[in-house]
Amino acid sequence: MEIWVSIGLSALATLSIALIVLFGVWLFVRIVGRRIQWLQPGYNAIRPRLRFFILTVALHFSFQVVDLSGERWWLITSPLFLVALILSAGFLLQAAVNFAVSQFIDKFESEDQSDAETRRMATQLRLIRRLANAIIGILALGFALFVFPQVQALGAGVLASAGVLSVVGALAAQAVLGNLFAGIQLAFSNAIRVGDVVVVEGEWGTIGEITLSYVVVHIWDERRLIVPSTHFTSNSFETWTRKSSQVMGTVYMDLDWRVPLDKVRKEFESFLQGNPLFDGRVSSVLVTDAVGGYVQVRFLISASDSSQQWDLRCEVREHMVTWIQKNHPHALPITRVSLDAPAASPAPKK
Repeated sequence: MEIWVSIGLSALATLSIALIVLFGVWLFVRIVGRRIQWLQPGYNAIRPRLRFFILTVALHFSFQVVDLSGERWWLITSPLFLVALILSAGFLLQAAVNFAVSQFIDKFESEDQSDAETRRMATQLRLIRRLANAIIGILALGFALFVFPQVQALGAGVLASAGVLSVVGALAAQAVLGNLFAGIQLAFSNAIRVGDVVVVEGEWGTIGEITLSYVVVHIWDERRLIVPSTHFTSNSFETWTRKSSQVMGTVYMDLDWRVPLDKVRKEFESFLQGNPLFDGRVSSVLVTDAVGGYVQVRFLISASDSSQQWDLRCEVREHMVTWIQKNHPHALPITRVSLDAPAASPAPKK
């Protein structure tokens, strides 16, 4: 009975100290947070895990100050308190790392997303955050497991046979490790970045997420294409935003030989001048082919990004077709057929 009274008093004392510490931290943040902008958001981000960690520390010490060496139940439950302490410390560290990296990510995302360097840094920071979370989680779990003597003995056996196990593990996890290293390579080699416009597996879309094992491509029709990271390191793919988001596009039209090219060119330039999708860099009208009874007219246009370029191409195509139908219907493609009278056959000889 005396032991439980001692435990209760110890727990009450340590929990009181923990509450005082939490109140002191809260008061410090309220006062100093007025000068340091990131302090209050940072405290809000880690507050739940900070409370859990401090209360776990308080409970752990409340049992340490009481002599429980002779209690059987303590021999069984004491490792559990230590495991909880280790895991709570890992959770707290993850929250702190997530907030710190997120601050940098938000800074880059608030800048011009058409800048390739901005998107590259944001992509690398996201991968660093994922990698840091994975490493912290693995280390915390490893330290927690090594609290148990049985696991320590198992660890010694694993180290003794590390050569065989490393070969077996490498073979078994070849695909997983391949995707892991491919994900890291993608982020730091600047091959692709979040926000890049790419064509993968015949699908046009935008890189939405790069993880340690796969890449999520947002398709234009709101589908999501999940591609293993190794696909981008071992196969060729098309990117439209490698150095800049600016892109050119073409519209082809098959027209009759009688098409008035000067008037078509003038109408095309007039339409572009009043179109907000046109960035003013490149525009031209050229005849690129003339076979099979038609002339092929190419309209070259430029836009600030791929989405606006697609819309501009559609608008140019629709406008020019409507304009030619209304003003120059004779320029529409037609098929000519020549019906010549057959030559008269010579009269038979008598």
